[in-house]
Amino acid sequence: LAPFAESVAARFDAWIAAKATAGTTFTDEQATWLSLIRDHIATSLSIEADDLDLSPFNQRGGLGKAHQLFGERLPDLLNELNEALAA
Repeated sequence: LAPFAESVAARFDAWIAAKATAGTTFTDEQATWLSLIRDHIATSLSIEADDLDLSPFNQRGGLGKAHQLFGERLPDLLNELNEALAA
């Protein structure tokens, strides 16, 4: 069996590829945040909006910055990543 973190990374890569195929692109800063979210899910099994006020997210502006970067899509994005990566 592959370690959970490796499985999460593979599912994340597939999710990013599917998004690109669907025409969704992310800025470099959004991609950095998505990688941090991926890493959080790999260690904590899920992510909630409140987690974005914890380290390492708080060092990059926390929940407020995440809202600034992803806007109204943030809650759906977190749910989608939880489902796609922790399945």
